Amino acid sequence: QVQLVESGGGSVQAGGSLRLACAASGRTSSIYAMGWFRQGPGKEREFVAALTWTGYNTYYADSVKGRFILSRDNAKNPMYLQMNSLRPEDAADYYCAATKTYYTDSSYYSQTSTYDYWGQGTQVTVSS
Repeated sequence: QVQLVESGGGSVQAGGSLRLACAASGRTSSIYAMGWFRQGPGKEREFVAALTWTGYNTYYADSVKGRFILSRDNAKNPMYLQMNSLRPEDAADYYCAATKTYYTDSSYYSQTSTYDYWGQGTQVTVSS
C-alpha cells in the first residue's frame, strides 16, 4: 500500500503563486508515476500534471502549461507542484495520485483510471 498526503493549498489572489506538495509513504518502490488532478465544484476530476518516478518525465494539461511546474528532487523528497500566474478557473480541490503501472503511451497518465492510490486533496482558492 501507498499513502499520499497533500499539503500547501490555500487562498491567493489572481496572478499569485502557490506550491503544493505530495508526500508518499509505504511501498513507494512500487510507484512508477505520480500525478496531480483537480476537481472544481460541480465538475469532473481533471488532469493537471504527471511525473514518472524514475525518468522524471513530466506531462502537463494544456491549461497549465507554462504556468505550473512539477518536480521531485529525489526518491526521498515530496513531489511539488509550483503553480504560478494563478487564475480564478484554477480554483479547485487538488489531488495527488500514484500508479504502479508503466505505460508506453503517456496519454494514460492523464486518466484518473490509471492511478491506484489517491490522497485526500488540498483546496486551492483563487480570488479575482
